[in-house]
Parts: sequence; structure tokens; C-alpha cells
Amino acid sequence: MAMGSLSDNEDDFNPEINTTPLVDVMLVLLIVFMITIPVIQHSIKVDLPRATNVPNNTHEEAINLSIDAQGKVYWNTTLIDDEELKNRIAEAAKHQPQPALHLRAERTTQYEKVAQVMAAVQAGGLSKMGFVTDPNVK
Repeated sequence: MAMGSLSDNEDDFNPEINTTPLVDVMLVLLIVFMITIPVIQHSIKVDLPRATNVPNNTHEEAINLSIDAQGKVYWNTTLIDDEELKNRIAEAAKHQPQPALHLRAERTTQYEKVAQVMAAVQAGGLSKMGFVTDPNVK
């Protein structure tokens, strides 16, 4: 006897899956879970301590280090050479908390110059360095 067919001919075999019982089982499970989940959740009332919070206003100043397309380095807005860069990085590394260094480089700046500045920052002892980009430039 073939499934899904009332004839005795083997050529009329139709292998369709009857999904009605599967949907019934799924709905029963859904109802069971909807009933049991609120029962499972337990809550414990805890009397938490109360404390006042005073904001910590430590405004660390950021150093804007810019490199133009010719490889010139600017500390904030002042043009400096490599020796002055090392001295200023060493001086900034002594401050507590250390200031963050924001590195800006033009798109056409050679990567070698950027790598040299990054090495000087690391050798000087500054631990916070970020790259500033302009997402609107195409």
C-alpha cells in the first residue's frame, strides 16, 4: 500500500509529507513554553547600598600632531623638526595623566614619515595615540 494514494498501483506513489501533525506539535510546544517561562523566572529582592556619585572632571588635553604632504610635522599648529618632536613627546609623556596624541596625516603623505612619527611616539613613552581621519573626503 502506497502512502498518500488509494490505488494499489506502485507507479502512483506520491511521497508528500503531511505537515498538519508537525504544525500541531509546534503549537502545543509553543503554548507549553508560554505557560512555563513566567513560572521559571525567579526574582530575589535585594536591598542595595546607596552611594553618591561625584563626576570626575579630569579633562586631559589632546595633542594634535599633523603631517602634511611634504612630510612636515606640526605640533598643534607649530612647525617642528624631528629633534623637537622627540623632546616634546618626552615632555608630554611625563605628565600625569598622559595626554592623548591625535595623529593627522594628509592622504598623499608618505607612509614612511607616518611610521617614523609613530616610532618616535612609542619610543618617547606616550601610550595613547589615535588616528584622525575625515570620512567626508573622497
